[in-house]
Amino acid sequence: MSIVIRKAVKEDCARMMELIYELAVYERAPEEVTVTLDHFVNAGFGPNPVWTAFVAEQTDESGVAIVQALALYYTRYSTWKGETMYLEDLLVTEKLRGMGVGKLLFDQLFEEAKARKYAGISWQVLDWNEPAINFYKKLDNVVFDNGWVNCAIKF
Repeated sequence: MSIVIRKAVKEDCARMMELIYELAVYERAPEEVTVTLDHFVNAGFGPNPVWTAFVAEQTDESGVAIVQALALYYTRYSTWKGETMYLEDLLVTEKLRGMGVGKLLFDQLFEEAKARKYAGISWQVLDWNEPAINFYKKLDNVVFDNGWVNCAIKF
């Protein structure tokens, strides 16, 4: 098994949407995925991109490469710290979990954040997602902040 971590390209978007839907099913909210493929593509590769992603591509024995994981982020601004990376989604398809792919993606995110001189990386994890929480606990300098309440207005 060969894994390559690389920046996502426009042609990855359909597969990325499949993985995003897989994540939504895992998080028990598949009906919440309402973004269209066209909107997703434009938001990442249109004239004013708002997200960037890394993908983990696995090449099988026959030489076919398939995106099996993603880490999608955008730049967030903190009035206290300046620019930070916000990791919107990290997903490793079920068959590759526990094989170090998530760590490879995080290593790439760390490099990107340092290269962009971001003040840090932040993300959310559902309190019941024990496998993800245990994965994050293995990363250096991770702080679990229980003092904030998530708020949202949906249209």
